[in-house]
Amino acid sequence: MFHCPRLPLLLSCALLGLLSSGAHAAETAAPDSLQPLLATINERLNIADEVALIKWDSGKPIQDTAREVQIITNARKQAVAHKLDPDEVADFIAAQIEANKLVQYGLLAVWQAAHKAPDQPRPDLNQIRPKLDELQTRLLQQYADFTPYRVDPQCPTWLAQERANLIKDALHGQALIRATGELCVTDQ
Repeated sequence: MFHCPRLPLLLSCALLGLLSSGAHAAETAAPDSLQPLLATINERLNIADEVALIKWDSGKPIQDTAREVQIITNARKQAVAHKLDPDEVADFIAAQIEANKLVQYGLLAVWQAAHKAPDQPRPDLNQIRPKLDELQTRLLQQYADFTPYRVDPQCPTWLAQERANLIKDALHGQALIRATGELCVTDQ
């Protein structure tokens, strides 16, 4: 039988190398472009609270398919200016819309169970829509800035760590998870 006295040493070095590279990867800090993107996504989600109040008062349904189509169509057009794939941008913006609706449905359910909504000033929907349009422009630029990092193996870890700092309650936490669900592109 062939015996190599250096084999245990080589295996030990290889194992140490693997462990240290894994430790190094785990210590890699999130790119600077992630936090502003998540902050803007979170800002958009917080507007859902205001929209829910408006829907509560007006009795209008949360689902507004025509408005959603308009928002996604505009995002597809803006994608080209940011050198982004229009289909990926459409998916990203659709996730923002779905997360926003998740907050609205959740809040309306709580208010319906309590038979009342919070007693606070209600903004006008016509004041909120320009804010949402401005946020979309900012979101697309920040999404473009973050795009090179979407395929990094550390992306899910960065996302989980940065997202945890923004969660204010379970409902908004779930919505934030929904809104960021496709930010990282991982191999299946």
